[in-house]
Amino acid sequence: MAGLIKREDIDAVRERAKIEDIVGEHVTLKSGGVGSLKGLCPFHDERTPSFNIRPQLGLWHCFGCGEGGDVISFVQRINQLSFTEAVEYLADRVGVRLRYEEGDGRVTRGIEPGTRQRLLEANRLAEAWFREQLATPAARAGRTFLGGRAFGPEEADHFGIGYAPAGWDDLANMLRSNGFTEDELVASGLCGRGGAGGSRVYDRFRDRLMWPIRDVTGATVGFGGRCLSEEDATVPKYLNTPETAIYHKGQVLYGLDLAKRDIARDHRIVVVEGYTDVMAAHLSGVTTAVATCGTSFGADHVRIVRRLLGDVADPSAGVITGRRARGGEVVFTFDGDAAGQKAALRAYGEDQHFAAQTFVAVDPHGYDPCDLRMTEGNDAIPRLLQRRVPLFEFVIRTCLADLDLDTAEGRVRGLRSAAPVVAGIRDRALRREYTRRLAGWLGMPESEAVGAVRAAERRGADAGPSGSEPAGGAARQSAGPPARAGLPPVNDPVARLERQALEIIVQMPVAAAQVGADDISPAAFAVPVHRAVFEAVEAAGGTGEVSDLISRAESPGLTRADAVDRATVHWIEQVRAGAIGPVGAAITELAVAPLPLAPPRGGGAEPDPDAVERYARGVLSALARTGINRQLAELRARQRRMSSDDEGYRELFEQIVGLENRRMQIAQLS
Repeated sequence: MAGLIKREDIDAVRERAKIEDIVGEHVTLKSGGVGSLKGLCPFHDERTPSFNIRPQLGLWHCFGCGEGGDVISFVQRINQLSFTEAVEYLADRVGVRLRYEEGDGRVTRGIEPGTRQRLLEANRLAEAWFREQLATPAARAGRTFLGGRAFGPEEADHFGIGYAPAGWDDLANMLRSNGFTEDELVASGLCGRGGAGGSRVYDRFRDRLMWPIRDVTGATVGFGGRCLSEEDATVPKYLNTPETAIYHKGQVLYGLDLAKRDIARDHRIVVVEGYTDVMAAHLSGVTTAVATCGTSFGADHVRIVRRLLGDVADPSAGVITGRRARGGEVVFTFDGDAAGQKAALRAYGEDQHFAAQTFVAVDPHGYDPCDLRMTEGNDAIPRLLQRRVPLFEFVIRTCLADLDLDTAEGRVRGLRSAAPVVAGIRDRALRREYTRRLAGWLGMPESEAVGAVRAAERRGADAGPSGSEPAGGAARQSAGPPARAGLPPVNDPVARLERQALEIIVQMPVAAAQVGADDISPAAFAVPVHRAVFEAVEAAGGTGEVSDLISRAESPGLTRADAVDRATVHWIEQVRAGAIGPVGAAITELAVAPLPLAPPRGGGAEPDPDAVERYARGVLSALARTGINRQLAELRARQRRMSSDDEGYRELFEQIVGLENRRMQIAQLS
């Protein structure tokens, strides 16, 4: 849907979606201390729990891999969704109707809360019903079709395959009996309208084998059906669910629900053409295979794939070491025909960091993966993938495929056709290498290929920005792996004290304000990232800002404790909003770090306020004294280099006395 989601709606989703419930669907959570839960991280392999959440603050962080964020970022990460998709997913779960702001300031409304769930339920019931029908005598042709491709009942059950009977309204009647209205049947894409004035509702899928199409969360959002009758040539062989509120064919990959975990683990995805190809690949051990659904591989699919691969920034991306390419890889198994070439060229036209990790595997006999498995067995598809060639090579060779390179005219035409492709390779080292290879493939002097490529570069530059190297492109190619976000390890008592102080400031700003957190100077923090976090706290108004937020959060029916929690969450968001890059990750880590507080009496979730205040006072006063000691050491060093008659000596002396008195006051209060 066009437009940006209104900020207040995002905040409402973040508040209503309980992070412990969402995370608990994927992670077994246990008590991790006062106000904290922990479990095994779902994003990396570990045996000791390092994944922590703070339900009151709605934040999570893994101290093993450094990942962290709020409930929205968790849904993004676990389901490989964009920010907007994650917000929409959660909004539907918690009943928030989203509003979208258009560029001209207009506000449009999304679908009613609950509509998505109704459509998903209709598709779920339809899938179960289709699967039941596959066992009926009417589905004999469907079972024969599957058996002819070496798919038995077990395989059909694994992929959820079913059968749509030939009747006009069998499915419609079943769904009506389960309480669905005709409007809902049509909105789901399972039925259509016909007759005079659209008075008749009919089944869209009839006499077809049915494959459920699921989104990345595993929910069935549509179907692909293969016609089993060959009598009517006007009937399309394959028919997919039309565009609906929950099904967008350009944003769905068949088999992704089964493949996503292995894709994320192996950093590899195999793109095939059809449903049976996905089945054949998975049954051959290639469990990272997916397929498009009734459409060509497009830009939206590219973005999905990049998210799944993690878009690893590796200057050696695409270089094959052992059996796999560095940085992850995408392998197309499309035929070497026009459709396959278009798909490859479309990937080539995307971000070339992605293109460098893309390969094409084409069977020399033109077999698709399903035919290949039937002909040569389960080892055939893995062998096909081992013969993959880099996308750049495939695209260049495609330009030369139909030319007679034994003639001078053919070689010249080949050079003119392939030179712009080579010139479009933004990595200079790769461009030079493929220039040499192009010369070899054409049987021409390397100097001729170099001249043609440079001429194509100039033409591209003259045509505008599309032909030029993108800003930062060279830097990306030479940059190393990204630094781990979050906090550095602490190795000395002073740094540990700074860390403890920031933990209490971020997690318990009310208590921190009561014991003078806002009186601390940024100079008290020696570790740069610690100082940056404290400066972000100051930029958000300091801990004293929370009292005003509490007053605004209080409302009839809301307890004081709930108002404090709501205000604290809002304040942390303000602090994070003012942070840059790794500082924001550091704030999240501080927000979920376990505090060394004794469990409250009676087994409550909230710590004893007096215990919190004592701990906060002790830590912050110690930090303040440490900062004062650091300042005193600097001032006394300056004093030793001066004479009592020097200008500024008396002022310096007064500063020292003031700091000593301040240190004594802090010691007495603590």
